[in-house]
Amino acid sequence: MAISMKLETAASQLEALGNATRLELYRTLVRAGDPGMPVGRVQERLQLPASTLSHHLRRLVETGLVTQQRQGTTLICRANYPSMNTLIGYLSDECCADTGTASCTTSPEEVAA
Repeated sequence: MAISMKLETAASQLEALGNATRLELYRTLVRAGDPGMPVGRVQERLQLPASTLSHHLRRLVETGLVTQQRQGTTLICRANYPSMNTLIGYLSDECCADTGTASCTTSPEEVAA
């Protein structure tokens, strides 16, 4: 299945995830599932100052990897799963395309050997 994504979009998302704090934040939200997680709970879990969390969340929202929804006075953050799946697809869709085989068959054990 071909996933249509611009190179610049993929690069921006990968750059955002290239920061250890943002990657940990993103993985926390991915693990939270569709209900997402209130910002306060994310802050408690990751032990980040509010300003630091806000900075990293803003970057993930700007790249489309995270969405935010206000519920009363609570801000709920969610991983944007369609965006995540598009990025994963972009990285894997053309795996081994230049080899003439249908898919890559090298296992991690074979690479390490």
